[in-house]
Amino acid sequence: MDFSLWTCAARGHETYAPTEPELAARLHVATPAGESWRCLRCGDFVPGEPRRTGPADDAPEVPRGRLLRDRLIMRLLAAERVIRGIVFILLGAGVLKLRGSREHWKSNWDKDLPLIRQLADQIGFNPDHSKIIRGIDKAFTLSPNVLIWIAVGLFAYATIELIEAVGLWLVKRWGEYFAVIATSIFLPLEIYELTEKVTVLRAGALLVNVAAVIWLLWSKRLFGLNGGAAKYHAEHHSESLMTVERAAVAAQSEQRTERIVIQRAQ
Repeated sequence: MDFSLWTCAARGHETYAPTEPELAARLHVATPAGESWRCLRCGDFVPGEPRRTGPADDAPEVPRGRLLRDRLIMRLLAAERVIRGIVFILLGAGVLKLRGSREHWKSNWDKDLPLIRQLADQIGFNPDHSKIIRGIDKAFTLSPNVLIWIAVGLFAYATIELIEAVGLWLVKRWGEYFAVIATSIFLPLEIYELTEKVTVLRAGALLVNVAAVIWLLWSKRLFGLNGGAAKYHAEHHSESLMTVERAAVAAQSEQRTERIVIQRAQ
């Protein structure tokens, strides 16, 4: 898949007219249908006026190729973190609601549990062996202070997930570090949960998190891996079409200077 063309089709071409004449000449072409400017993302010439104009130093850093694919992966991870954050916020709100009217909820639970047992018998399920049922029963026995601390823990975890989501969605360097550290901290807990009982949900969550940590460490060159921050920034600049064209203009200028020096020497 050409992620550059896919993104241009969804968001439009990113054309830019630099004020430097030599650089503008490399990004502009005249056609019978009118002028066309080169897209900084996909590299195609697009008929019509440029979307933006200004000095080359003010040109937007437009991700291309692999960097654009990486941005898509990071935003998918960010969306998954948002979903997790919302789930834990709802759980925390539920715990607070339980604390405020525990007797009322326990009364309703005691009334509905026989109906749940009847339904479970029809499908061959034993509620007495369910960790969810036992967990709900245990929740009614917890003190109000314990419930508050549980809610605080759930909200704190949701906050971590949402901070991760913001950093990954905005493709910030601090977001990449934060995501790796925060995700790695909770990996031992996820592994411990698997030792108690292996479920598709638990195994899937662990695989996603392990893959995300490894991919971020290696692809984003975190903590000095795979070339470190210097190579990370150099890669981003080298992928920029504006950077490539500026280097070409500089090379042409050097060649002209060399020819002039040689001619004068002769």
